[in-house]
Formats: sequence, structure tokens, C-alpha cells
Amino acid sequence: MKKLFFAFAFLFVASFANAQGVIKFKTESHDFAKVEEGVQATYTFEFTNTGTAPVVISNAQPSCGCTTPDWTKEPVMPGKTGFVKAVYNSQGRPGNFNKNITVVSNSETPQIALTIKGEVIPKAAEKSVEAAPVAAPAAAKVTTPAAAAPAPAPTPVKAVAPKKKSGK
Repeated sequence: MKKLFFAFAFLFVASFANAQGVIKFKTESHDFAKVEEGVQATYTFEFTNTGTAPVVISNAQPSCGCTTPDWTKEPVMPGKTGFVKAVYNSQGRPGNFNKNITVVSNSETPQIALTIKGEVIPKAAEKSVEAAPVAAPAAAKVTTPAAAAPAPAPTPVKAVAPKKKSGK
């Protein structure tokens, strides 16, 4: 009887030792295509726990400071869904980008790399106010030959650029 009890106890413990959460993302990469400079490009990666134990994401580490991650903080039970959100700050970063977010969890695969990519299109060049030459007032017509001395040069006028509005 003791042997039978220990055999069942061993099988019971062994079955829980193999319990493991499994993160299955719908997609592990996203292409934003073209993003206008200054936009906060956001994409939410969704996943399902297809394993037999709860999954806890302990960290989501971006490859650089231009990307901010957010994720499901509570345990994701088997069969339930969670998310990892990536926000890319395109301000001052024209050109192509390809960034990674490394998801660290207690799942069967403890680290999973998610990728976002795209191209930041520079904002349309603001119309620069160039200092156009200001026409000098018309010189008075001189009709006497004694006043044939050259007229003094006009004083240059300094152009003032309009103030930019603060984004705050």
C-alpha cells in the first residue's frame, strides 16, 4: 500500500513540475511603413498563454531610449491573453528605424524579441522667412546740376522671424 501511495505522489508531483506557461504572440514584428516625424508610433503586440501554468512578464527591455514599452503586469492564466505595447518616439529621428523589445518572462521561452520598424518622414520644411532686401524709399529727383552728389546708402533693415509657438 505504501508503494502505491508513493507512486501516485511521485506522478502527481512530476505532473506539476512539467507545468509551464507558453507565450504565443499573434505576430512578433510590426512595420509602421511611413511615419511623420513627431508622431508617437504605437503598436500593441497581443499574446495568448497556451501553456498549463500562469505566465508573468517581469520586464520588457527596449533596444534604445526612443522606444517605451508597457505590458500586462498581472499573471496571464492559461488560455488568457495579454499584451506588450511599444511606443516609438519619432521626434528628431528622420530615416529608417528598426527597434527591438526583449520580453522577459517565466514562460517556456524566457526571452522573446519583438521588432518594430518603419521610416520616419521629415516634417515639411517650415517656410523660412528670409530677409528679403527692403526697397529704399525713392530718392528725390534732382534737377539742378549742383546737387549731383551721390545719395547716401539706405540703412539696412533687420528682418525679425516670427516666434514659434511652444508645444506645451
